[in-house]
Amino acid sequence: MILGIDVGGTHTDAVLVQNFQLIKKAKVLTDQTNIMASLLEAAEKLISDENINDIKRIVLSTTISTNAIVQNKTNRVAMVLLSGPGLSPTTLNLGKDTYFARGYVNHRGIPVKNVNSRQIADISQEISENAIQQIGIVGKFSSRNPQQELDTAELLQDSSRNISLGHTLSGQLNFPRRIATTYLNAAIYDIYRGFVQDVQKFVARIGLHIPVYILKADGGTILIDPSLDCPVQTIHSGPAAGIMGVLATACIREDAVALDIGGTTTDISVFADGVPLLEPTGVSISGRKTLIRGLYTKSIGVGGDSVVKVEKGDIVIGPQREGPAAALDGPFATPTDAMIVEGIVTFGDSQKAQNAIALIAKKLHMSVQDAARAIVEKTAAMIADNVRQILLEINNKPVYTIHELLEGKIIRPRMLYVVGGPAAIAPFIAQNLGYPYSIPDHSEVSNALGVAVARTTAEVTILADTEKRELIFSEEGCVQSVPRSFSTADAIEIGKKALHKKAVRMGARPQDIIMEVTESQEFNMIRDFCTTGKNIRVKVQIKPGLISSGAER
Repeated sequence: MILGIDVGGTHTDAVLVQNFQLIKKAKVLTDQTNIMASLLEAAEKLISDENINDIKRIVLSTTISTNAIVQNKTNRVAMVLLSGPGLSPTTLNLGKDTYFARGYVNHRGIPVKNVNSRQIADISQEISENAIQQIGIVGKFSSRNPQQELDTAELLQDSSRNISLGHTLSGQLNFPRRIATTYLNAAIYDIYRGFVQDVQKFVARIGLHIPVYILKADGGTILIDPSLDCPVQTIHSGPAAGIMGVLATACIREDAVALDIGGTTTDISVFADGVPLLEPTGVSISGRKTLIRGLYTKSIGVGGDSVVKVEKGDIVIGPQREGPAAALDGPFATPTDAMIVEGIVTFGDSQKAQNAIALIAKKLHMSVQDAARAIVEKTAAMIADNVRQILLEINNKPVYTIHELLEGKIIRPRMLYVVGGPAAIAPFIAQNLGYPYSIPDHSEVSNALGVAVARTTAEVTILADTEKRELIFSEEGCVQSVPRSFSTADAIEIGKKALHKKAVRMGARPQDIIMEVTESQEFNMIRDFCTTGKNIRVKVQIKPGLISSGAER
């Protein structure tokens, strides 16, 4: 049995799953000031003395990392960059706590200029004077030789500091994106550690000693303890839960659009032939482009609890949320109140919903019923317009799914899948878009269900230089010798073995380790018109997806 929990900005949803069947579910309001209280309240509705010993693992998703970044509630971070020549620092859009240190390796990972220990000592002193406890260290080609990052970290190490190293977070080349990834990893470290501590207290309080996992941006899971080394992997955990929830509750085979409508936002995702799309270079958040592998999703500020106002005679919906619907004692009219007046949903105090919509109706010179219908239609139109815009953007560039690049693919949706508390608005959105809709079973807690059955994912990047007779595991920073005859096939075999070990370390079960090669490149190196060796690059991943039927036992 699995306990799946989705900690959202508005609600915390929880489910118990056994043999791929949802057997119990709960929804409670999220107390952002006391996450553990929300976890306990949800769990108490599901766990009893009779079933507690049957629970074999807990899986969570959270918006804590994303919200901290979006709301700028992050730690101050000192970034130490080993940038070398080439890219001008002025193009990197960096903050005041950035230090450019001497030290450089070239594109093959060969040291060109060593780290200067005296300079690093001066930087360390300034960091201390500014009382900065979070440090990020990034070298331009550190994914091909991390030694200078490691040397710098050793010189800066202090018991009061936490250090994030760029090469450990991604094996991809892209210096600006690696800087952003490392910065965010350090910036959210403290708030994420607080969340992890709340989860650990929660698990101890309910008396369980079982594995606990967290959902990452790519829709895969990782054991919560090792996730402390890479909290940036959990940005977009909430939207990823929505996509995994649709996969878990709907049998998608066609091009489709999925909407996860929450209280504050609507997350829009797209499927090509039933497979979720992927951000190929990494997700972006608050204007920062990262190297974090993630599912493709766009959030818009329209949800069931969005504030409804009238400005210059027009209905304005969101992006603010000032509490729940008026029917649930909230302060303002919301789309949920309009849906209650229209009879689309039946919960809460219908008279309070009527009273809230009446205030809007008076400003619009309409009846309450007409105003409610206008709000519902405006909400649906806003969501539909964003769907069309997103499809236009997708169809103007290459389409990447979680498994492959689909050359020349044009997404033509055949179905709209809608989940979340306000999913009952689906007919209005579908009518606006012009294709049919489906509201899967248990749509109000589908995120928690998707979290519960998500597979553990991981990836490794292998770089080999046969002239140097070296192979490096980029994210691990490990180097080993290889013969001059080393081939791409050899790199793939080594990569798969390394990935299997890494996945087990992250909490994967053997039956869920389904690997695929996502990148394989080989280049000849030429010197004096002769081939002197090969440069080989291989990336292997575990496919994002759902656990096998035996994984929960």
